[in-house]
This record gives sequence, C-alpha cells and structure tokens, in this order.
Amino acid sequence: MSDLAERLRLVQARIEAAATLHGRKAHELTLVVVSKFHPAQLVLDLMALGVNNFGENRDQEAKPKAQAVSENLGKFEAPNWHFVGQLQSNKARSVLSYSKTIHSLDRLSLLKELAKIGQTANVFIELNLTDDQNRGGVAPKDLEFFAETVLQVEHLNLLGVMGVAALNRDPSIDFETIQKCSLQLQKLSPTSTAISAGMSADYEKAIGFGATHLRIGTAITGNRA
Repeated sequence: MSDLAERLRLVQARIEAAATLHGRKAHELTLVVVSKFHPAQLVLDLMALGVNNFGENRDQEAKPKAQAVSENLGKFEAPNWHFVGQLQSNKARSVLSYSKTIHSLDRLSLLKELAKIGQTANVFIELNLTDDQNRGGVAPKDLEFFAETVLQVEHLNLLGVMGVAALNRDPSIDFETIQKCSLQLQKLSPTSTAISAGMSADYEKAIGFGATHLRIGTAITGNRA
C-alpha cells in the first residue's frame, strides 16, 4: 500500500470512528480532500483510490489543475471541485467554469456577482468567528439578513454554513457556534442543513458538532514535496 493510500485509509477510519461515537453515519459525510499546492497527478492518484471531491482555494492554481485532470480522466468520471478559499468577485466566473460548489460566500458584492453571472451553483455562507471585521466571513449576528438575500437568488442552492475554527483555542468553541448558526439558518431554509467544518487537525471534533463536509488536506495529501 502506498503512503498516500495509507494516509487516506487512516483518515477514513478515524472519520468512521468519530461518526459512530456521535451516533452518525460515516457514509453521510462528504470528505473534501484539499489538493492545493499539489499537482494534478495527486488528484488522479486519489481518484484511483475512490476520492471524488477535491478542494482548492486559488483560482490561478485550481483552474489549470482541473483542466489537466479532465484531460487525463481515463475510465474515471470527472471529480467534484469545491472552492474553499476567499473568492474575489472578479474570479467568480472563472471558478464556476470548473467548480459548482463554493464554500466561501461571505459578502454582498460576491453575491451580486454570482447573481449577475446567472449560473447554477451550490453555496455555503462563510462565517467570521473572530472579532476581526476585516476578515472574510459573515458575523453570526448578520447571518439571518445575509441568508435572506442569498435565498432570493434562484439559481443559487444554499447548502448551509461554513466556518474555520481558531487555532489558539479549543475548536469545540467555534464548532458549537457554527452548529448554532446552522440551526438558525434552517429556520429560514429547512433544506440548508449542511455544515462545512473540520480540517486535518480537528475534523473528528467537527463531526461531533454536525459537520457534513470535512475539508482535509495534509492529513491525506502529506506535505508538498
């Protein structure tokens, strides 16, 4: 077994154990392997191991990588690309040319651009869990207002909320906030039940707070050579 296959196996086993611990089913969770800083070949190698969801955070890297993967699919179906980083409004059209899921809808200007483009897409509202107003994300207190605006754009499918736990405190604090925001959102949009949360260092805890989409990078991909 290759090192890559072994790392994937270990993460999948830990996801299953955490899901069982919290009375959840592992097959209902979506593993998004964050492939940033790694070549298209790694994506193809992971596809051969059964992975079909990949996350990228820079369009200038992601777009040519997605193209390279599409040209070398062989027997495999095209993967699902998830854009998980801060998205500049002027890059939105480019991102939507290969990715149909955006985890980082975080401001009105980006929403207006997505509405203008008119392309069907799945979106998560990104939450800002810090006191820094200049950081990307919607403050939890503003979630309801922003969500109402998102829901007015018919071609956008609001999946749920996304958040990144702080590194300088117990991630459970932020995961609890994300879960509360998810429940608040569901009062407006009962189908928006997804939670994009949990990365390599904290995904097991995130599962305990309802995470449905786990964005895991180095625990599977390893460090960039």
